[in-house]
Amino acid sequence: MYTLYYAPGSANLVVHLALLEAGAPFELKRIDIDKGEQRTPEYLAINPHGVVPTLVVDGKPCMEAAALALLVAERHPEAKLAPAVGSAQRAEFLQWMLYLANTLQPLFRQWFYPNDHLAEGGDAVKQNARIGIAKCWDYLDAHLAQHGPYLLGDSFSLADLYALMLMRWARNMPKPAIEWPHVAALAARLKARPSWKRMCEEEGLVEWA
Repeated sequence: MYTLYYAPGSANLVVHLALLEAGAPFELKRIDIDKGEQRTPEYLAINPHGVVPTLVVDGKPCMEAAALALLVAERHPEAKLAPAVGSAQRAEFLQWMLYLANTLQPLFRQWFYPNDHLAEGGDAVKQNARIGIAKCWDYLDAHLAQHGPYLLGDSFSLADLYALMLMRWARNMPKPAIEWPHVAALAARLKARPSWKRMCEEEGLVEWA
């Protein structure tokens, strides 16, 4: 049994989807960010960074969304969320996971919290983040056009779920991710999966659900 500490629609989304796809037993514990529950002594005791998600695995709290999603895939190989170690697609899979985690996801933090990065220049940070995010969608769209329908071609993987989470984060941007046609097709394909519907119900998501 896993325990996932989450805030609706936050970076826990990809971990939540991975758990559902794996058919793994888990319980959810909501952290109310608006009430500051992420900064309570009780929560800081399991996640000293005061962020979500935290996944309790075999009684031990673990952090970092990408790492947690990869861990779920590794612990539940029967779900085929990731190519096997040593397989032909393994390198490409890891490349996509790290690209999404290290290149695209940080740009969203700059978009949502620009003044955290430059107190007196938030507008410039936000503009640069918007440009950077658009370039990432350009890259994904071109890749999907040539090698789709999934990021690994015909094979659905955890990387697609990670991309879907970030697509949702872009829903209210001046140019949402689904304005890129092949990205939009991937989003529609993934949102048709039972895991997406159940995740939205369990997290209480209604926007872009």
